[in-house]
Amino acid sequence: MTNYNFLQPTQLRNGVTIKNRIAMSPMTEMSNFEDGSITGDEIDYFRLRAGGPGMIITGCANVNDLGKGFEGELSVAHEKMLPGLSRLANAIKLNHTKAILQIFSAGRMSNSRVLRGHQTVSASAVAPERLGAETPRALSGEEIEQTISDFANATQLAIDAGFDGIELHGANTYLIQQFFSPHSNRRTDHWGGSLEKRMNFPLAVVDACAEVIKHSDNPHFILGYRISPEELEKPGIRMADTLALVKELNQKPIDYLHMSLADAWQGSIVDRNDQQPLIEKVQEVLADDLPLMVVGHLASPAQVAKLIDAGVQFAAMGRELIREPKWVQKVEAGDEKAIRYTFSLRDLDELKVTPPLLNFLRTAFKKGFPISTDERQIRI
Repeated sequence: MTNYNFLQPTQLRNGVTIKNRIAMSPMTEMSNFEDGSITGDEIDYFRLRAGGPGMIITGCANVNDLGKGFEGELSVAHEKMLPGLSRLANAIKLNHTKAILQIFSAGRMSNSRVLRGHQTVSASAVAPERLGAETPRALSGEEIEQTISDFANATQLAIDAGFDGIELHGANTYLIQQFFSPHSNRRTDHWGGSLEKRMNFPLAVVDACAEVIKHSDNPHFILGYRISPEELEKPGIRMADTLALVKELNQKPIDYLHMSLADAWQGSIVDRNDQQPLIEKVQEVLADDLPLMVVGHLASPAQVAKLIDAGVQFAAMGRELIREPKWVQKVEAGDEKAIRYTFSLRDLDELKVTPPLLNFLRTAFKKGFPISTDERQIRI
């Protein structure tokens, strides 16, 4: 076995041992049924990638019907989803890989077509700065409390389904982040206004999910939290806001913090003159016992090893595990030359990539997902 640092086991904050420091990051697959129930294609996709990474985090699953963000999205909103969720958890838990279900609400990052005629919802009635974006309606106080309960109910359903943990999706402009952002949250009540009040919803969701775990029959169930450290919008989340949130999360019973970045080593996207890696800024305030997970265009063993050497506990890989499901196993076997860094359209069946997922890769990653053809290699 190759002696890379990331192949060594480590522990989460709650004492759970993870067999290595590689996580499969949550990614959009768009491969489930219209009602959010799980397809055989989805099961096959995850089963192929199981067994290598220490953790596999699923694509986001909505906690209620108004939380749906796109077609083919997984749902954890109803008890009827339990059998399919159990199949998914069992497919992932191969060779001690931990199965983590990411849960979220899309909030204003959806549309009335996806919601079958219903208006999108958010902290405030402010549209995203995206072409064609719809203006949401502000959630009432009662609806906010219900949404917090929906996250708690989703946590219980994940426990019942046999998952090893959940990840709260507080990143990528979705609802939890919308409450934290001064762009999408213009409220003047308990749920918005000052920085402290904008943190109330994210922290309440953490508390509600942690309470479910505390009283469950699986007290070692994993609770992760994902953040996006900055927003380009004005006003928007700035690094000082995020560091304040991290300090609060330090005090909560979460087991890892997951930074969602386009590049693991990127500096500020707001102040281009500030090139200090954002991960270093977070590490300066992160509790010593809270593991940090980072995603950001990681592909080669050397890139992953560099990140772990910098004190990051987990390297999360996304696109690379689409094109190379056996990345970890090949590194363990010292067979790095066999690792695939390109994607052939002839490998769709082998890689369990569905047409909706392929279409998403073509549109979402126009730069950075190499696809080979018979004539030449292009980057789409």
